[in-house]
Amino acid sequence: MEKVPRCLFDLSPTGAFRVYLFTGLGTLVCIGISFAIDGYTFETGRWTLGDRWINNLVIPLVLAPPFFYLLLSKQRQLSLAHRELLSIASTDPLTNCLNRRAFSTLVEAYLDRFDNQPGCGDGSLLILDVDHFKSVNDRFGHDTGDEALRLIADLIKANVRDLDLVARLGGEEFGVFLPGLDAGRTHTVAERIRDAVQAASFAPVGERYSLSLSIGGVTFRPPVTFPELYRGADRRLYAAKHAGRNRIDIVGHGSLPGAAAGAP
Repeated sequence: MEKVPRCLFDLSPTGAFRVYLFTGLGTLVCIGISFAIDGYTFETGRWTLGDRWINNLVIPLVLAPPFFYLLLSKQRQLSLAHRELLSIASTDPLTNCLNRRAFSTLVEAYLDRFDNQPGCGDGSLLILDVDHFKSVNDRFGHDTGDEALRLIADLIKANVRDLDLVARLGGEEFGVFLPGLDAGRTHTVAERIRDAVQAASFAPVGERYSLSLSIGGVTFRPPVTFPELYRGADRRLYAAKHAGRNRIDIVGHGSLPGAAAGAP
């Protein structure tokens, strides 16, 4: 289904207002050209209305609007289809998060932008894994497991900023990219996500089933690459799971010590 543009006067290639506006402008241009060509007299070198000037108004009004409207509508349909294809190619269909490829591409683009600007472009990467997720699938079935993943994805997105990137990296593993956050603030965000998932109302058979996350993370300053960040965050995730799961392990840039938080 086509989404309604947020702005009434949307001039983007996907905006309906753009079709109407340029149809009107195109029609006016055609009327102007018609008057200019038909009204010019070479003998006098002047423009006059002439005896049949009404034709210069009526004919463009009849022919130009359908032509411009159809042309611009087709262009808009192509733009909408292109946008939808891009969304499909970059989005995980189950959780509506970014997929792994789109996530890594966007993070790499952020890192490349600030490679040569010391002190700029810092941030954090979190890797989140659902604890004992296999038991959810085994006990309740894969459909219920999918419901749990959608719920967790919604909780993650609800507890980060609009500018942060959230992705499903595969299976029950998620990634969160937090530009501009140091270790302390990253830990606060991670703890907020962990608490939200642990408190989630998930009752697949009428009885609440407790979900939890293990979270590993690293903060950084460019130059650094996404694979390096991912390996560092994945090591911290492994440490969090090895320490008992349902906890956070984040290491700061350089030699900053990791910070861990266990479940109450």
